[in-house]
Amino acid sequence: MLAVRLSKELEDELTKLAASSGRSKSYYVKEALASYLQDHSDYLSALAALERKEPRTSLADMRKELGLER
Repeated sequence: MLAVRLSKELEDELTKLAASSGRSKSYYVKEALASYLQDHSDYLSALAALERKEPRTSLADMRKELGLER
């Protein structure tokens, strides 16, 4: 179990979102935390790859390679 204190403004936004969607506030807090933890893990993996000086490909080159050029 975890208790979290939110600012009034954030609590109000969360309450409105939950009410308008029919989902619980806990649902949105869990979803947001899971998303943050995954993003942070991805960031740390990318940072480690940069520090190892692994080969990189630009987004433009990757789009070309995948045939996604506009």
